[in-house]
Amino acid sequence: MVEKTINLFLHYDILGLFLISFMESSFFPIPPDLVLIPLGILNPSQVWWYASVTTGASVFGGVFAYFLGKKLGRPLIERIVSDKRIQQVERRFADYGGWAILIAGLTPIPYKVFTLAAGLFKIDLITFIIASIIGRGVRFYAEAAVIVYLGPQADKFFKEYLDVMTIVIAVALVGSYMIVRFFRKPHPKQSQTKVD
Repeated sequence: MVEKTINLFLHYDILGLFLISFMESSFFPIPPDLVLIPLGILNPSQVWWYASVTTGASVFGGVFAYFLGKKLGRPLIERIVSDKRIQQVERRFADYGGWAILIAGLTPIPYKVFTLAAGLFKIDLITFIIASIIGRGVRFYAEAAVIVYLGPQADKFFKEYLDVMTIVIAVALVGSYMIVRFFRKPHPKQSQTKVD
């Protein structure tokens, strides 16, 4: 069933890629990577365009899901996502705010969970959009870069290492965020000096 669905989207080329990218951000279970990667390998000269379309459609779909979550609230999300997953997402938002979206855009955790929850928890919309563009963009452009670099061998690489690749990128970005956050915090001595 999944294979037939993917083939249907592949058949419609760029339109199919746009639709699956948009829908996956809010309710569809199949990730757009499964259409982006084969299309990119078949048409390497178009791979950067495919990555752009996937990123843009995914962000638009995310904004749509954000407003769904904001308007329809927890009852809608509980129909789609387990309570345990909602609590995990809530903790991520508590730790990282809207930038948890950036992490979600890279990891194997379904992106729609975060987009719907962002609306539910009333995350700042501009932060949400910027984080979505960065998270989704890094993921899909990294896949495009691998296709350009490896050519047809990219298919084998993605089958073995796609999840690992996205997790490594996510960890690197989170690590960078934590370092920046640490250095931006005033140290206790500095705070005391200002008070004195």
